Amino acid sequence: MNVRRGPRPTADRLRRLLVMLPWLMERGEVPVAEMAQRFGLTEAQLVSDIELVSMCGLPPYLDELIDVWIDEGVVSTGIPRVFTKPLRLTAPEGFALLAAARVAMQMPGAEPDGALARALEKLAAALGDVVVVDQPQPPATADISAAADRGERVRITYWSATADAASERDITPRRVFLDRGRWYVIADDHRSGEERTFRIDRIEQWAPTGRIDEPRDVAAPAADEWFLDDDLRTARLALPATAGWVVERYPVRAVEADGAGLVVELAVTDTRWLQELLLRLGSGATVLEPDEWRHLGRDAAAALLARYEGDGNAAS
Repeated sequence: MNVRRGPRPTADRLRRLLVMLPWLMERGEVPVAEMAQRFGLTEAQLVSDIELVSMCGLPPYLDELIDVWIDEGVVSTGIPRVFTKPLRLTAPEGFALLAAARVAMQMPGAEPDGALARALEKLAAALGDVVVVDQPQPPATADISAAADRGERVRITYWSATADAASERDITPRRVFLDRGRWYVIADDHRSGEERTFRIDRIEQWAPTGRIDEPRDVAAPAADEWFLDDDLRTARLALPATAGWVVERYPVRAVEADGAGLVVELAVTDTRWLQELLLRLGSGATVLEPDEWRHLGRDAAAALLARYEGDGNAAS
């Protein structure tokens, strides 16, 4: 059977490049065939990605392009001048880069002790007192993402929180994305005949069907569209002035100045996401409403401390 591969989502290509470039720069030059095999690409896909990244850089794009090229079947690279300058990042920018790179580290070809992994360790150390909460992938994520690359139908058993029951259906995954601590897949649902978004951690069983559907590129939803659901609960938080990045990064339902700080209203999908946000904000953030969420940050910090103390006791 001839498998037709659809166009790869741009976000997936960029994440893979984040892994490939440090690996390539450590080696200087690598045969196209070897590099394509390592990162799970066809040679044509790898050439296309190298052509894409060779046109990237800093304005005015004259001598600040990424220095990478292909000659006689070999991919070669130098060290772009832009990479020799120290980065100056704010804490939120550093955290965003760290989160994106950790997602990239889960892609094929990533080296647990390679250049990108070492850079992540340095970045995490530089962030200091910023709490970084890892978001583990649900077991089905890799297979669902691979099916999205192929345009292959998958038969899944999916648990619905609304119905409190599991159902079997065939879906064609189109886009896998991470948002607010949850992994999702946008897919063609062949039972309803509609495009649906599924939480991957609720996929209990999954198996490829071998059927390839026509390729269709789907964009992940924008943050300001993702949380417009009126059924979502709202948390009202008092934040210090230094936490203004929350308003820029997350869709807020209301924001007002309060002395030297801010009071914001955020849509909340579940309390775990809010706990993780409060851990990042630290003691300067306070939940004002609803009452039952006032101690979420304190409880999350206590649980995190207990876990680290437990690990320390086990190590000693």
